[in-house]
Amino acid sequence: MKRLYALAGLVAVATPLALSAASRAAGDTPPDASPIYGVTLPGGYRSWELIAPAIEAAPLDELRAVVGNQTALDAYRSGTLPFPDGTVLVKLAWKQKPSPEFGPATVPGAATTVQVMVKDSRRYAATGGWGFGRFVNGVPVDKAQHETCWGCHEALAKGHDFVFTRYAP
Repeated sequence: MKRLYALAGLVAVATPLALSAASRAAGDTPPDASPIYGVTLPGGYRSWELIAPAIEAAPLDELRAVVGNQTALDAYRSGTLPFPDGTVLVKLAWKQKPSPEFGPATVPGAATTVQVMVKDSRRYAATGGWGFGRFVNGVPVDKAQHETCWGCHEALAKGHDFVFTRYAP
């Protein structure tokens, strides 16, 4: 199995987050927000701490890294479930490619998506307290793709507050 080497660069000190998408009034959704949920890309997420890396097999063949804000990190480290309101998780994904310098290693290729989960129990009560956003090149993807988020999380991750990712200490 190929090893992940390049994801270590994602580990950084977490920065505070203003949950603008989670705190917006209904009808005040910015144009860069996800359809259905109104989630936006959180500022500074690329400097958040790594929660866990992952490899997605075919057909996607992606390297993934999930980062989280301080609320998410505190919940993971203390084993708190359900996650508290204000938790934000961001999954970054890239196509896999072999390292040009070291053939057995897999490194990130082209970026594919950035996916966001925001916990706000009141705003997203119908979806387990979670709002979802999926972005390509900073632009939210279409409504049809967002309609698939909750179904998978509800069916497959109910026992972990609808979150797939486990903390990699």
